[in-house]
Amino acid sequence: MTLTAAPQPATTSAGTPLPLVALPQGELLTVNSNDIPLIRDALGPGVHFKPLRLDLETGQWVVLAIFEPGAAVPLHYHTGIAQGYTLAGRWHYLEYPDQMQTAGSYLYEPAGSVHTFVCPADNTEDTVLLAFVEGGNVNFTEDGNFHSILDGVTIRHLTDTLSQAQGLNGVQYIGGGAAGVVSVNA
Repeated sequence: MTLTAAPQPATTSAGTPLPLVALPQGELLTVNSNDIPLIRDALGPGVHFKPLRLDLETGQWVVLAIFEPGAAVPLHYHTGIAQGYTLAGRWHYLEYPDQMQTAGSYLYEPAGSVHTFVCPADNTEDTVLLAFVEGGNVNFTEDGNFHSILDGVTIRHLTDTLSQAQGLNGVQYIGGGAAGVVSVNA
């Protein structure tokens, strides 16, 4: 892969030069979650997602996650920070049962956080969570053994394999990273 973006000057709409920018934006990077099909049961029964941004180079990933009533994510350890904004429904961490997250809740998790995500079985609607994650989640079984890793690479793999298996077309998300070999004055 060869890096194609190069620093170049930018101007205001009136044509006034601005300071040199490192990597100019050549296009608006946007997706609409309404246009992205739901990848079902991707992270376990009743745990679905829509990828919004997957940057495999930096380890950052953003997903719209949808959890059916009673769905859970195993005990996991965060290698980086995570942020979540609840859009609908309710959920909590098994370790913090009195701190229910509901629509409008914003949660910040520092790196090193350990917890088990659960949606109450008596929820009357799906829980929808916008998740911004850096690094990976190291998942464990109930007896403390290693289960799996969930990170941008895994989300990309699940997007590729499950969208094909589920007959989904048009799964688009914003990628990331621009690593490549650069030759100057070649």
